[in-house]
Amino acid sequence: MTTISIFLRSSIGTIDKWLLLFCTVWAALLIALNYSLAIESGVIRRLDSRWYQCAALFLVYCSAFAVPYGFAVVFRKQLIAPTPVFWLLLLIAPALFAVKATVASPLENRIDGVWGSYWTIVTALPFKLLIVLIPLIVLHRWFPQQPGFWGLTVRTGRWRPYGLMLAIMVPLIAFAGTQPDFLAAYPRLKQIAFIAPHTEYFGWFQLLYEISYGIDFVTIELFFRGFLIFAFARYAGAAAILPMAVFYCSIHFGKPLLECVSSFFGGLILGVVAYRTRSIAGGLAVHLGIAWMMEISAYAGNVRGG
Repeated sequence: MTTISIFLRSSIGTIDKWLLLFCTVWAALLIALNYSLAIESGVIRRLDSRWYQCAALFLVYCSAFAVPYGFAVVFRKQLIAPTPVFWLLLLIAPALFAVKATVASPLENRIDGVWGSYWTIVTALPFKLLIVLIPLIVLHRWFPQQPGFWGLTVRTGRWRPYGLMLAIMVPLIAFAGTQPDFLAAYPRLKQIAFIAPHTEYFGWFQLLYEISYGIDFVTIELFFRGFLIFAFARYAGAAAILPMAVFYCSIHFGKPLLECVSSFFGGLILGVVAYRTRSIAGGLAVHLGIAWMMEISAYAGNVRGG
């Protein structure tokens, strides 16, 4: 844990305080607007077309990601050296994730019945990984001097600090498992409860779902702590961590409020670790661990609640 503490302390000293303040206030304002007006849950989800949903999410993500960079370009010019490619990437990033968030599984409406619904759910997140992965492969050719493939390397140093980070999260996640809004959203596993009467091997199908669920965190880390840091760091250095954290917060607008707020700070920490270690592997391990612990906590909480 000492290693990560050193990273955080040294990064606090190098990150521009005015940009940090702006990003924190901007994230707070977006959170307040979203949860008071139900923008994600009450407006975007009710749009009757995936294209409309995609366009609406692009506007949300673009405001979360591009506005902090706009602030830096105008008021903190010493932090950033924008080029035409930078401006193009600034639009590509929110557009790509908006497509990822709204694209349907290729099996949707292809297989009838209960099992059609199950396989649609289980294949959706691996398919979303491909949707993100293919453009990142193409973009990687523009930025060949990267640590591995967008930070996908095991050169993280010692793994013990990441284990300690997970240990610290255990009581917090256990507490979350007692909260009604958390239990209403988790475990995600309850999405496939409808197949239980139709198979003798329900546990194996649950395991397959959890593997699929875990794949989404590979997508998240590769995009946010990989692409959004290592592509933009060549223009903004360590300052690239801050707009990434606001963007990361915005993808949690449909989650419980506490989870959304904590995602901003979690994004900052994971961003610092990725930037300093030149690897997303440790952050990915932490993120996966937290996600599956949340599943376990919520499952136990729902069992206790009957």
